[in-house]
Amino acid sequence: MQITLRQGERSAIIDTMGGELTSYRDEGGLEYIWQGDPASWTGRNPILFPIVGKLRGGAVLALGKECHMPQHGLARRREFTLIGHGKDWAVLEQREEPDTVKAFPFPYLLRVRQELKENGFTTTATVVNTGPEDMPFCLGAHTAFRCPQRPGESFGDYELVFDQSEDLPALLPTADGLLSRDKTMPCLDGTDTIPLDYAVFDRVDTLTFEGLRSHGVSLRQRNGGRGVRVDFTGWPMLAFWTPPGKHAPFLCIEPWHGCAAFEDETGRFEDKPYAVLLRPGEEWSLGYSVTTL
Repeated sequence: MQITLRQGERSAIIDTMGGELTSYRDEGGLEYIWQGDPASWTGRNPILFPIVGKLRGGAVLALGKECHMPQHGLARRREFTLIGHGKDWAVLEQREEPDTVKAFPFPYLLRVRQELKENGFTTTATVVNTGPEDMPFCLGAHTAFRCPQRPGESFGDYELVFDQSEDLPALLPTADGLLSRDKTMPCLDGTDTIPLDYAVFDRVDTLTFEGLRSHGVSLRQRNGGRGVRVDFTGWPMLAFWTPPGKHAPFLCIEPWHGCAAFEDETGRFEDKPYAVLLRPGEEWSLGYSVTTL
């Protein structure tokens, strides 16, 4: 089921499959979200839960059991229930089911609030541990922004601009999609800007940053400055991805609380970097916002 939100001339579409915001149009009708294409990537804006990225060997230990999950977890492939909505907001929920417990052995409630704001939207996720055991989990966003956004532009006309100058190198994925702190690439070197180039993603797949000083990053056209700003306050990791070798017209900006497995992880869920551990009955919320420029 799809829900349409409106605020003035701006609109968004929310899909109960995955609970994701699949479209955002500004007052001029310009679409900002990639609409999916089997030739490159059918995704649009999936919610990543209860893992982000790949697991080492496709499995992780939880409650003493080996749990197998696909890349980016379970939530994005499952229906949410619409529990409330207004003209410019919607709240959806997802709970465990018998088949999810086989992969993630915890009762849970994942609540997502999608809301239009002036010149953009916010997405906020709340996780509730509804079971009797401490529950570890990771959470991530994977928003695919159209890039270029307008006719006559190219991917290389755009750049990523951080709120502050940054010195951190990017973590790069290994051949099997894991992370290693020994495999990095300098990207910023004391500047605030990364020019976009398909050749970089053809070579490295994903750029992942850990511990940035900035709380926001803008994807913008170099000359006109048009684009979007993503506020990722509270998210300890941030990744950028477009499918290597496809030269597809989009870039994913991905705030993460968790990440693909590091090669030297213990294998226990609760030891994963940035995994959240909720006690029975506790809840935890985190969101991000997108503003058009």
